[in-house]
Amino acid sequence: MRVHLGSDHAGLELKEHLLTHLTDAGHEVLDHGPFVYDALDDYPVFCLRAAEAVAEEFPEQGSLGVVIGGSGNGEQIAANKVRGVRAALVWSEETAVLAREHNDANVVSVGGRMHTVEEMARFVDAFLATPYSGEERHTRRIGMLSDYETSGDLPPLPESALGGPGSASS
Repeated sequence: MRVHLGSDHAGLELKEHLLTHLTDAGHEVLDHGPFVYDALDDYPVFCLRAAEAVAEEFPEQGSLGVVIGGSGNGEQIAANKVRGVRAALVWSEETAVLAREHNDANVVSVGGRMHTVEEMARFVDAFLATPYSGEERHTRRIGMLSDYETSGDLPPLPESALGGPGSASS
């Protein structure tokens, strides 16, 4: 599998570890930077490039991405700005599995200051090894998000949500 990596200075150690770890596991790994430690670097420069590459390749080639920062929050936000990317912040093997099974996430974000390198490598391994479940309810929800991303139109409210006391529609 092709895996795109991007980080900032806080994620550089994990990114370098993953480059070797994932290559040794048989993955084709593309590193979008940074390549040297710079405490003043800007994560969008690297994470947007990794996410763009995933968006270009995901449907046909099944490529996935990993973005890494101190907490992983900013990197997830950056990746999610790229059309076609569904980036999930994970903090355990379970959240990594659910990101793929339920959300068909194609980018995972981890916090380099939140866990050990070994723990985060396990989260990434779980993410990469887990297929999307394809369950109808998950596919329907992903479709709603994709439609909104393309059109800007909100999904319709269900009948049960219309007109109740204190509702936005009342």
